[in-house]
Amino acid sequence: MTIHHDKMAYGRLKSLNEEFSSERLDAMVKSLEEEPKREYDRMVAGQLYNPADAQLVQMRKRVRRLFYRYNQTEEDEQELRLHLLGEIFGSHGENFYCEPPIRFDYGANTTIGDCFFSNFNLVILDCAPVKIGKQCFFGPNVTIATPVHPLLACDRNMRKAADGTYYDYEYARPITIEDNVWLASNVTVCGGVTIGHDTVIGAGSVVTRDIPAGVFAAGNPCRVIRPIGEQDKMKMPNESVNDIK
Repeated sequence: MTIHHDKMAYGRLKSLNEEFSSERLDAMVKSLEEEPKREYDRMVAGQLYNPADAQLVQMRKRVRRLFYRYNQTEEDEQELRLHLLGEIFGSHGENFYCEPPIRFDYGANTTIGDCFFSNFNLVILDCAPVKIGKQCFFGPNVTIATPVHPLLACDRNMRKAADGTYYDYEYARPITIEDNVWLASNVTVCGGVTIGHDTVIGAGSVVTRDIPAGVFAAGNPCRVIRPIGEQDKMKMPNESVNDIK
């Protein structure tokens, strides 16, 4: 096979190669690295950030308007509820529902999979990304909290800006809840935690560290109680004994 070179095209490529030399590319990368990050970028990256930043304030105002409206809806306004939830979540699968009232810090940083359900008083403080898988069920009064405040008071305390307003520095850690997880009533999940698929978290638990897949865990702090297995299988309606085996 003969390869025909286009000399004109090659000449253009050669000039591009000279324009974007390795030195030029290195300089461009350095300039991007030195460019100040937006407070939003710092927030979702787990770095210290200023929550009084104008963009963040506007994002919080937006989601508060949305969930305030959601929380005022009537039971027969299901289409409106679905629309508002679609505006609140960053992304979602099919068949999702939250019993009002709900609360979010940003909403846009939370994603949910198919068949998600939460009972009354769901609170998601999604300063860092919150990822929730398919077929996840949350009982009432569940709190998903990504924010973390510095332990030392000198780092945590409020500061006065040049314009006279006050602000503090915070950071956040992402939370991942995998498929088929059930969080019972009054569960709190703290920042930086991953809960494995097919796991159940008992009522009143405070989850401060990763929980593996396929277990029942409970307590404060939450710890693994035992694996979930065949001994937990229930006979479903219209299910024969042979179906269970």
